[in-house]
This record gives sequence, structure tokens and C-alpha cells, in this order.
Amino acid sequence: MTTKTVIAADYREWQVSRRIEWTTPAVGDEFEHDVDAGNGAVVLILGTLVFFWLVLVVWVPGGVVFPWFYWLVVIVGLGFFPFRWLLRRPFTITAKTQGGYDLPPEKWTGMVRGLATAREETKVVVRSLKNRSTPGHADSPLQPIN
Repeated sequence: MTTKTVIAADYREWQVSRRIEWTTPAVGDEFEHDVDAGNGAVVLILGTLVFFWLVLVVWVPGGVVFPWFYWLVVIVGLGFFPFRWLLRRPFTITAKTQGGYDLPPEKWTGMVRGLATAREETKVVVRSLKNRSTPGHADSPLQPIN
């Protein structure tokens, strides 16, 4: 979780935070699309892959030496999907203030997918607070929360 303190143009102090979501939350109409096969499917697929590689290694004749690029392909192949999964996790961005003077406390929150997108959106929120005193903009994922 990354948190930044920002002084807005109206001199209110905002806390802008970004945190990774390890499970994709079901939101409104998207629930049906987020249904997956569950942990059983992951175990089945990983078990099948391990079995495939064991069979491949066991059936190799004794004198065969694998070249270095074979092992490179194996490592890249095994690491691609977990790495992609990690980079495409959803992030929740939150901007909140205790209020100030005659202004009430506010909390804005939204979700973006991907580390690079989350970093960029956090920069946009900070810039918007410094220039306009509000974290949201026309096509912002952040929405006010009551």
C-alpha cells in the first residue's frame, strides 16, 4: 500500500493511497463474467503441467544434453503467466480528506487494472488535487463515496 499526502489548491490535506487487490471483487453487473472455475481448476492444470514435464524428462535417453536455450524457453514459459497475472492485478485508489473550514470530509475511490495504470492514475489524482481541489475528472475511475 502506497500513501501520499497532498495539499490541494483549497489548502485541504488529502491522503491518496493505492493498494493491490489479490482477489477481483465482484461488482454489480460484472459478477457473472468474473465467475471462474475456482482453485480446483488451478490444481488440475498445474498438476497436468508438472506431469507433462516429468514425462518429458523421464523419457529422454541417457546421453542427451539439453542446450542452454531450451532451459531459457522452459523458464520463460513457466514464468510468463504468473508474471502477467501479477502485473494485471486490480488496484484500488482512494483519496480522502478530513475536510477543512466549512468543507465536509470527502472520500473518493475507484479501481484500475495493472501496476503501470495504477501509478499513472495516482499521479493524475495528485495533479488534479493540486490544480483543481478535486480528485476526480471527466473520465476518472474515482467516484465519491458517501
